[in-house]
Amino acid sequence: MNKKWVLISLLSIGIIVIVIGLIGLNNDRNQDSSGDRSQIITPNNTIGVGSDRSVRMLPIPPLLKDENEDQSIADFNLVVQQGETNFYNDVQTPTLGYNGSFLGPVIKVKRGETVNIHVENELSDSTSVHWHGLEVNGTEDGGPHQVIDQGTLWEPSFMIDQQASTLWFHPHVIGTTATQVYYGLAGLMIVEDEFSDKLNIPKGYGVNDIPLIIQDKSFNKDGSFSYVNNMMNGVVGDKILVNGAITPTLNVSQINMRFRIVNGANGSSFNLELSDQTEFHQIASDGGFLEKPHADHSLFIAPGERAEIIVDFSKYKEGEVINLQSGNKLIMTFVVGGKEIDTTEIPESLVEIKKMDESEATSIKTIELDGMGHMVSLNGRKFDMNRIDDQVELGAIEIWEITTTSTMMGKMGHPFHIHGTQFQVLSRNGKEPNANEKGFKDTVFVGPDEPVRIIVQFRNKGVFMYHCHILEHEEAGMMGQLLVE
Repeated sequence: MNKKWVLISLLSIGIIVIVIGLIGLNNDRNQDSSGDRSQIITPNNTIGVGSDRSVRMLPIPPLLKDENEDQSIADFNLVVQQGETNFYNDVQTPTLGYNGSFLGPVIKVKRGETVNIHVENELSDSTSVHWHGLEVNGTEDGGPHQVIDQGTLWEPSFMIDQQASTLWFHPHVIGTTATQVYYGLAGLMIVEDEFSDKLNIPKGYGVNDIPLIIQDKSFNKDGSFSYVNNMMNGVVGDKILVNGAITPTLNVSQINMRFRIVNGANGSSFNLELSDQTEFHQIASDGGFLEKPHADHSLFIAPGERAEIIVDFSKYKEGEVINLQSGNKLIMTFVVGGKEIDTTEIPESLVEIKKMDESEATSIKTIELDGMGHMVSLNGRKFDMNRIDDQVELGAIEIWEITTTSTMMGKMGHPFHIHGTQFQVLSRNGKEPNANEKGFKDTVFVGPDEPVRIIVQFRNKGVFMYHCHILEHEEAGMMGQLLVE
């Protein structure tokens, strides 16, 4: 009997040593992403002006044309397609895109509009288009139940009924979401309303109102994307792309510049800051404007989250160079130009946000996000397309307490997303949330052993997903289905 327990103990110790070693290897990759670099190409990153390497300018995604002349109805055409994209030197990378070879155009809509979108799938595989952050019925949500087969057309129609915000769209098909997003399928949707029209903030799209879709990718020696799912954190790249360009440069005048930031990475979070630690103002989160601008020197943004910030470049002199960075990683570079007349402002207040009343909640539910890598679950179960995990009455208000647990493999946080609605954060680890989390959100980062309480109302009927937005965790089963009726 004693020998039996000695053998079991030695075996347990061996397993723990192996796991710790794998975690250490994984952490090293997350910090440096070096690994075996013999098969990884190193593009010519632009660190600043004056380099003898080519400067990559920031691409600005085009606004998609509304094909309907009726001011109350919008019609947009999206084609999901394969292509090739040049990211560095003369190398062509196989990619996916909407109406182009990589990423997609910006769909701009107004509150109260009826929107019809005609999505044609020209891929060699099925896909879907999920409107991340949009409050619509489940049949229009674009989740895994709205698959668009190869060569077919999907034509969702819905009315915009939410406040001005920066949303985005991407695939959500079981088994291929992560790879299709990694290869380029992502785009922005901008919602405007009467309040955003009245605010005297930068809103000249492509001029002083700029989208920044931040992602990380790795490249193989032949120029193709290197999609490698590590054991813990999903796919983490060693090159930063913004709007599809590797560490690009943007020329800015000495004016207020508004940036609509989207973390479109599969698994990486970013802690954004300017290289000189200058303060900026966050004016919006996932679901729209904050009540007032929040001044800070850094912005943590997890996969799926969005934030709008205003940077005042009038503080700089012509010719100065400022980097946007995350830790020691360069995101992009700003080169300051001359002075211009700027009539915009950073207002003292933005919008009034009506707080949801906790006393009106009909239920308090617990969501447990467990595990890492492929060993993940939500409330102890893996996703099953044929199982409804929860049911809610249409219009009901609920409080959800979300936690992520520690395991023998270590600790990690998870970005948690609910389809078809916007919620408010009540507390983080028992304390009042940060000022920039007091607006509406659809995605919230839940740190290890850091419970987050949210209050949410379900205003649309249908089946909706809720899941971790590390895409490889989602595909491994950290997802559930909610029926609202």
